[in-house]
Amino acid sequence: MGEITLGQYYPTNSILHRLDPRVKFLGTLVYIVALFLVRGPVGYAVCAAALISMIVLSKVPFRYVLKSLKPVVLIMAVTMLFNLLLTPGEVLWRFWIFKITEEGIRMAAKMGIRLVFLVSGSSIMTLTTTPNALTDAMERLFGFLKIIHVPVHEIAMMMSIALRFIPILTEETDKIKKAQIARGADFETGGFVKRMRAMIPLLVPLFVSAFRRANDLAMAMEARCYHGGAGRTQMKPLRYRKADYIAWAVVAAFLAVCICLSVTGW
Repeated sequence: MGEITLGQYYPTNSILHRLDPRVKFLGTLVYIVALFLVRGPVGYAVCAAALISMIVLSKVPFRYVLKSLKPVVLIMAVTMLFNLLLTPGEVLWRFWIFKITEEGIRMAAKMGIRLVFLVSGSSIMTLTTTPNALTDAMERLFGFLKIIHVPVHEIAMMMSIALRFIPILTEETDKIKKAQIARGADFETGGFVKRMRAMIPLLVPLFVSAFRRANDLAMAMEARCYHGGAGRTQMKPLRYRKADYIAWAVVAAFLAVCICLSVTGW
């Protein structure tokens, strides 16, 4: 449980930490789009170089980025397996109804690389941006939706709270699991069904703790007279600086390069 880094903030003084959260949020979206635009080895090399550069500039230890991949290893494996077995093309190996094709191997490799880069890039954003800054960024970026009465502030607040609660619930799960093991619970041995049944004593107190924390948070917000985004001001208003404009230029250049590589098939 301690290996999950999603929603955690790594405090340090780096160029990425000082950037406007709007730049980091949209830059991450551009990077995700670019991952699905590129098709050749040169394009993936450019995406890899961009990711490594961001990790170096963020001053976040590389092991933190690797930790972010552990919770999605199973999803990555299943995705690659389906692409490997279900992609039509020139058959290289066949067993019963299953077959491995040359195109399937390529597609599985591409999907695996895309998922690794996608999760790592998203983790860089959350590791270098506080939940409050991320909330303010989303509220400012999607503020135009208020015209059609979309509760932008409330949606951004919920997303921020959800991200913030991930490490808290992870720590709570670890504590409950250790307490249950001390009382004789066994989560490791037996078949799949037995281990799933052993999780019930873990899930029930976890849900109770989650609802209790949600209730405490709601009472704390009401005690501080929180009534949504209407009339709310910010302690630190978002303002673009010189570094942010440079970052925008870098993001635009990166997207242009990826589009060109996509068109040429590189």
